[in-house]
Amino acid sequence: MPGWVFWLLAGVGAWISFSVPIAFTFARFLGLTSRLSVMHGQRSDDDRRQASAEVVAATVERERKRILVVDDDAGIRLLLRATLAADEFALEEARSAEEAAEVARFRPPAVVILDIGLPGMDGLTFCRELKRNAASRGPLVILLTGEDTRTDDVEAAGADAVLRKPFSPLELIGLVDRISQPAGAFHETAATDDEQLLIYARDIGRLFEIERTQRRMLQHAYRQTVTALADALEAKDPVTGLHALRVQRFAVELAGGLDPGLLHDPSLEYGFLLHDVGKIGIPDTILRKEGPLTDSERRVMQRHTVIGVEMLAAVPLLQGEGMNVVRSHHERWDGTGYPDGLAGREIPAGARIFALVDALDAMTNERPYRRPVSWEEATDEILTQSGAQFDPRVVAAFAARAGRMRQISEELAEAAA
Repeated sequence: MPGWVFWLLAGVGAWISFSVPIAFTFARFLGLTSRLSVMHGQRSDDDRRQASAEVVAATVERERKRILVVDDDAGIRLLLRATLAADEFALEEARSAEEAAEVARFRPPAVVILDIGLPGMDGLTFCRELKRNAASRGPLVILLTGEDTRTDDVEAAGADAVLRKPFSPLELIGLVDRISQPAGAFHETAATDDEQLLIYARDIGRLFEIERTQRRMLQHAYRQTVTALADALEAKDPVTGLHALRVQRFAVELAGGLDPGLLHDPSLEYGFLLHDVGKIGIPDTILRKEGPLTDSERRVMQRHTVIGVEMLAAVPLLQGEGMNVVRSHHERWDGTGYPDGLAGREIPAGARIFALVDALDAMTNERPYRRPVSWEEATDEILTQSGAQFDPRVVAAFAARAGRMRQISEELAEAAA
């Protein structure tokens, strides 16, 4: 395999590694709705969704451009397969014009990428044969050449475009798109050896631009979905919804003071915001009860941590400290919390931080079963619970930032008024 093919494959592989996982991650994230439906006993909908998905997949398959690659160089075919499989194309291969003719006879391609220097019938001759096929009106043909080829010969063969080796994968895909339009025109891309490094540099820049754009789009989709879940929780319990916004701000402030490295985990802030999402699965009679809960009601309420983890289990962005917060934010330093009875440093760091701000906000805001206490009283209670309910290091970090956190509380109260 020529050396330039290896490097070009590396570039294409990088592109695929950026694009495909992001697409599948987004698809899995969108699958959260299906998980919620199953949790609410709507399993019968899964069969309909599956059937609908199969119909959509079949339709997409029919609409994909069928491309036939004809080249006796296995390395070039591998390169083209890697390049074109990353997009909306259905790809077939042939090593000679004779083999390609048999493939095209049964499965007519929309585009043929054809090497000129083939064994047996050469590419120019085969291109003329393809273009004379009145039954299919001939496919679009892109000729590949590593030698100087006369423009008159290419035009006489009826080719739609010619691409000189070595070529850019992005240029190839762009060329396929351009000639597939009704106003397709002859196009030639010439690249000398000196220009190849510039092509690679340009394509690497484009690949990173594509990756950054896709990442921004994915992050935006995550934020929208997380916000929708938080809004759904607020619609069910308005007190809990506003609480989620406050404690997220508190927790970010406290985490930044205790261990700024924690915030490098992108899941953490989403976990702070969605810590109580499992309450969507708690009956309203318990969630909005005015007065103390019975023992059985308390056990049901405590299940919201586990329900939240089950709801978010298929969301990759939440894997990490964010999911730990959802499950463990009611654990206590002394081991008497729930759902797992963890103690001390067994409790994930994000959950230890969140346990404090969660209690702080609960004490300083009204609940159906009790009136709020002052900020000073809440602070005194937190200091008292150092080493019992709360991690002493987290309490110390809170003491150093209590003023800033109170300011955040006042700012949010003014914004909500």
